[in-house]
Amino acid sequence: MHTVENLAAFLERFAPRRLAEDWDNVGLLVGDRRRQVARVMTCLTVTPTSAAEAMERRVDLIVTHHPLPFRPVKQLTADTTVGRLLLDLIAARIAVYSPHTAFDSAREGINQRLATGLGLREIAPLLPDEEGLGAGRWGRIDPGTTLGQLAERLKQFLALDRLQMVGDPQRPAQVAAVACGAAGTLLDAAHRAGCQAMVVGETSFHTCLEAEALGVGLLLPGHFASERFAVECLADVLAEQFPDLETWASRAEADPLRWV
Repeated sequence: MHTVENLAAFLERFAPRRLAEDWDNVGLLVGDRRRQVARVMTCLTVTPTSAAEAMERRVDLIVTHHPLPFRPVKQLTADTTVGRLLLDLIAARIAVYSPHTAFDSAREGINQRLATGLGLREIAPLLPDEEGLGAGRWGRIDPGTTLGQLAERLKQFLALDRLQMVGDPQRPAQVAAVACGAAGTLLDAAHRAGCQAMVVGETSFHTCLEAEALGVGLLLPGHFASERFAVECLADVLAEQFPDLETWASRAEADPLRWV
């Protein structure tokens, strides 16, 4: 039988914590390292819906992209959503591990998968560290590719019907950057790298205006869509590494945002 410690050690190798941002909270956040594991569920975020799924299916370990808790907790009571979730998971003896920004930046992490899925070549980190990894990715794509064509590639890769765009769809997009989630802070790095386009899960109105001023086209598929696909990939990675475990990506969680 595998233990929480076995899986945590693998996840640490897969997405080393040194890659996480300083403000982040990654690693084993809830649970007993000695506890045996038979069922693992990955999810983007621990919510009442995904937590209920985990408890109903008697999960031993949740691997969530977004940390729970994210910020320090001074009181652990049922008066808050975070407190209720933590109390319920602890009562059910469910451990929680979060790789978050370490997974964003890992060698086989979310941004690398996004860049590969878009067909980028010569892929490199936007903010490289001393070991050749780091935040974001950028690379080159087929000559003549436009922002509109890149948008169609992204929609196909993420199985989307629509996304938001900043810039003329006919503008060149042969050098592009990707940064999952709310990563508009990487816009300047993308511009310095000579990128004509950037895929970012979501960002602020003012970052969109800055991108327009810098001449960088933006594609915004949404925070959920930019990361959820990789949660499914992570479930596959864990299933391959630990074939004797029952492993799946949450079937209940969904994007809270709707088009109306």
